[in-house]
Amino acid sequence: MEPKRNKNYIAGIYLRLSRDDERAGESLSIENQKILVTKYVKEKGWEIKDVYVDDGYSGTNFDRPGVKRLLDDAKEGEINTIVVKDLSRFGRNYILVGQYIDYVFPSFGIRFIAIEDRIDTASKDTSAMDMMPIMNVFNEWHSANTSKKIRAVKYSCAQAGKYLASKAPYGYVRKDDKNHTPIIDEEAAQVVRRIFERRAKGESAYRIALDLQADGISSPAVYAERKFGKKVTGEGHNFWSPAAVRGILAQQLYVGDLVQQRVKHISYKNKKVVKVPKEEQVIIPNNHEPIISRELWNKVKELEATASTGKITKERVTPALSGIMRCSTCGATMEYHKTVGGRRKKHLVTYECGLRNRYGADKCTKHYINGDVIHKIILDDIRAKAKIVAEDEEGIRKRFIRRNAMLAEQSDKETAKAIKMKRARIAALDDLMSKAYEDKLLGKMPEELCMKFIDRYLAEQENLRKEVSGFEAELRNAKDMRENIDEFMSRIKKYLDVTVITREMMLELFDKIIIGEKEPPNGAPRLIQLVYKVDIDSVL
Repeated sequence: MEPKRNKNYIAGIYLRLSRDDERAGESLSIENQKILVTKYVKEKGWEIKDVYVDDGYSGTNFDRPGVKRLLDDAKEGEINTIVVKDLSRFGRNYILVGQYIDYVFPSFGIRFIAIEDRIDTASKDTSAMDMMPIMNVFNEWHSANTSKKIRAVKYSCAQAGKYLASKAPYGYVRKDDKNHTPIIDEEAAQVVRRIFERRAKGESAYRIALDLQADGISSPAVYAERKFGKKVTGEGHNFWSPAAVRGILAQQLYVGDLVQQRVKHISYKNKKVVKVPKEEQVIIPNNHEPIISRELWNKVKELEATASTGKITKERVTPALSGIMRCSTCGATMEYHKTVGGRRKKHLVTYECGLRNRYGADKCTKHYINGDVIHKIILDDIRAKAKIVAEDEEGIRKRFIRRNAMLAEQSDKETAKAIKMKRARIAALDDLMSKAYEDKLLGKMPEELCMKFIDRYLAEQENLRKEVSGFEAELRNAKDMRENIDEFMSRIKKYLDVTVITREMMLELFDKIIIGEKEPPNGAPRLIQLVYKVDIDSVL
């Protein structure tokens, strides 16, 4: 569309204040900007078309409602002059500011004025116009430096134990002290304990949410509205959902630890939020009164880390072995089936390879097994091991620790070496990004190419951090495995006289159970391998 051309100056006044600028004092306030710019325009005798305001927006990008409306009106010919208090009010991204002032505005016949910087595009030969590129670079540097200082202050506050979130999670309220310490809200805390206790028994988030809703317990959003007057937004928040339950189960705050700095923006210009690796987060153990015990927390985390969550039956229960048994041939989960047959209408539970069951007999060999048969095998093995442990607990402990120390030494060294190499590459990528950015500022590299390099480096860093986290988890798991023999023996002794398999029992004791072919070739015996969470067989 061809923009309208105006002989008289029709001005659009643009005002901006970011959260960071608020700290600079009254001189940058929206009201003072408006007074200064309006006075300037009226003294010139120009018409004011509109005042465009972005209050609380950063100048590092142009994704702001006020500036978008300003630019739309400029392109449509509704205004032919843009007036701001100073160049930084229009923006702090020197590339984008330069593009608008040098290319976009001239193409639409727009005059741009930054009053306090003495910049006026109608006067090209002034010293202020000559200095404008340097001002733009300085404004961007100021934004980067301010962002860096704010991040440093937040990090320092987090290390000092100051709770930075605007509100506490369900089960806590913020104390009115300098650190905003979380204190227990007992009414909601009872529900939090119930959620953790039921999850520790192997119940799914879906099952827990259904029961909470059925029992008439208010969802966190409804509870907050009822107790604190915080309005519920969206219909879905009126009900307990599996997502809400999982969110509570993920909160380390409930065990008394203050965990902060869990996410960050990619840069002061790119507001995309990314997760921070666990080792870079600020964690203060035992910072406040816990709602749940650390033992219960660890038990739930162990369950969450298991390979299976299990599937819910039509009766809304998760079978004890659901998701734990695996086909030895293809690795698929053994699927649970229950049928009713015979004169007595007896319930028959069976398991079959999930791949074969869903996609046909040609996809895998037959691994069918009767539920009663596998239950007996498991119960007999648990009781036998529990008896041995009860009779020789100290001897088993010593043999286990000695054997695992020998096996772990070499593995730990290799893992630590891999972590060191990947962290070195992460640091090198930081240097490469800094170099690319400096080259862009000095004009040695186009912005598009710079951003391309930085995006590639960031993607590589993210992958490396995930790999490092994985390796560190391996080290922690190996250490836990060596140190938790006492806990495992305590668990298995509970089941010395067990007669019925439960979901909690399976998740406490087993990593997986491998089911071999029903009819192995050459008359070989059928494979049934019980893989415990601790390699107890090696020392019995």
